[in-house]
Amino acid sequence: MIPALLSEDNHTVFCRQHYRFLPSLSTKPAAKSKPTPKADLPQGWVLDQRHLTVILVSIAGLVTLMVGAVMAWFHSLPDIQSVHDYRPQVATLVLDRNGRPIDAIAREFRIIVPYQDMPPLLPLAFVAAEDSRFWDHRGVDAWSITRAAINNLRSGRRSQGGSTITQQVTRALLLSREKSYARKLAEAILSSRLEGILSKEEILFIYLNEIYLGDGAYGVEAAARTYFGKTVGQLTLGEIALLAGLPQSPSNYSPLRYPEAARARQRYVLNRMAEDGVITPEAARTAYQQGVHPSGEWRQSLNGYFSLYIRSQLLSRYSDADLFLQGLTVATTVDSRLQQAAAKAIHRGVAAVHERQPGRNRPQGGLVALETASGRIRAMIGGTDFNQTQYNRTVQANRQTGSAFKPLIYAAALEHGLSAQSVFDDAPIALPGGGGTLWRPANFNRDYRGSLNLTEALVHSSNVVAVRLLRKSGLKSALRQSYRLGITAPLQPDLTLALGASPVSVLEMTAAYTAFANRGMHHAPVGITHVRNREGRIAPWPQSPGRQAISERTASFINTALTEVVLRGTGKNAAGIPGSSGKTGTTDNHIDAWFIGSAGGLTTGVWLGHDHSISLGPGETGGKAAAPVWKDFMLQALQP
Repeated sequence: MIPALLSEDNHTVFCRQHYRFLPSLSTKPAAKSKPTPKADLPQGWVLDQRHLTVILVSIAGLVTLMVGAVMAWFHSLPDIQSVHDYRPQVATLVLDRNGRPIDAIAREFRIIVPYQDMPPLLPLAFVAAEDSRFWDHRGVDAWSITRAAINNLRSGRRSQGGSTITQQVTRALLLSREKSYARKLAEAILSSRLEGILSKEEILFIYLNEIYLGDGAYGVEAAARTYFGKTVGQLTLGEIALLAGLPQSPSNYSPLRYPEAARARQRYVLNRMAEDGVITPEAARTAYQQGVHPSGEWRQSLNGYFSLYIRSQLLSRYSDADLFLQGLTVATTVDSRLQQAAAKAIHRGVAAVHERQPGRNRPQGGLVALETASGRIRAMIGGTDFNQTQYNRTVQANRQTGSAFKPLIYAAALEHGLSAQSVFDDAPIALPGGGGTLWRPANFNRDYRGSLNLTEALVHSSNVVAVRLLRKSGLKSALRQSYRLGITAPLQPDLTLALGASPVSVLEMTAAYTAFANRGMHHAPVGITHVRNREGRIAPWPQSPGRQAISERTASFINTALTEVVLRGTGKNAAGIPGSSGKTGTTDNHIDAWFIGSAGGLTTGVWLGHDHSISLGPGETGGKAAAPVWKDFMLQALQP
């Protein structure tokens, strides 16, 4: 019951007790006074319905924004269904004529191998080493994460991540390598989703083909070839364990560079496999005791020049993206045994010149061997060390050929109607030159023999007879015939053509010589037989159809004369190969040394010199420097 009447003092007390936030009240009549200035009003604000509404609306808005942001983040996650169309970058594999891989064209050297073609122990080894609870978890292993966190706290650094194989696949295919909590959360969510749409075997298939295993190798097949020169199906248990130990730190455990560290990691993997019951302890001990013998030789540098040549040919029909991504397989014409023989011959020949010319820089060399009847490239060595320089001296370098060009001049004269029994004067000659001067071509060592028939002139490599022959048959005839023999390099339309002053590549010169040993039929060089895409469809590569570049009679005469060159002429250092024929070439100041010849179904060209056109040294002629290299190679190449 509220009192009907309160005294002033009691009323004031009551108000102060129940309305503390209001100004003091009084029952006295209000006196007229000036309005109280605004600055004198009490500070603060009144919590009324309007303010409460604003607060609630603001909270609701923030919650909506947060929910929307979370939903948008979830929607921004990559589409997990894209993993069904797993098409990684796959290397273009280059095979020799017998189907053996010799090189790869790739940004990421990867060769896809189906899960069912992998040795059964291979995936089990990676699981034992990387994710022992793989078969039990659903993409994320809380126990592994907890264990890794504890170990990281103990060590004071982030040395373990606790990622499962599924998480590694998710990261590789769907996410970046950004180190953030958002990325880790996305990785966990997507990994759980991935386990819902792929089987464990499908996840392992992607993982084992995707993972980087060091030294440029992506996936187990590429790693098996890189480290052991084998396919993955040929790996031993010890080799499998070594590969399975690489993912943790491929560079630090490389068996090619750190064999002891690799062996220690291999022992760890074998022990883990034994602990998981995948293999017996006895099998683990035996595998470790057998050791591992990495080869890393399948992509030998000696094939580098040929591989780059093949890539240049492929780019006439395929794009760079095709070569780097589409997993093509290129069947080539090269013979690995002949490649080895060619590399050895070049190295021995270069070493011999260097030994004879002490104090001079070591020269370079190049060799091309073609199948005479088809133009197919059986060997191509473009230099002494591909790792040092990728400049292919058999294809990219046009060099003066010296007397090696004379058979083309002789062929042109015979095709123009000159008799093979013609006789020319092997004597000094003076011809009008530029600027009113006289040009006086001379024989080597200024040695002249008087009247010579064409065979003897070619055997003894007479310069003056070659010039007289060119004058008689005509420049146009010689140029036209050279082009018919496959020469595409620009040729000087003057009499110096007879002396090989116009630069031509080793490949073109060697191909021209095939016509002399092949009854006048010329075949353009070819290095590819077919290309197969990753689906298995084969596209044949155009082969040289061949054309009658010179008559059979002319070819027979030139080849017989070149046989005499080897038997008793300037090419005597190439003698000893049954049925051999060929010609030397030496340029002024001994800058270039050549020998090109045929035997046993092969036509081979050899060049020795320096990249910057400096002298090989006194006496380093084609017969002395290049012919022995030709013979060295042919003796090896023509072995049964």
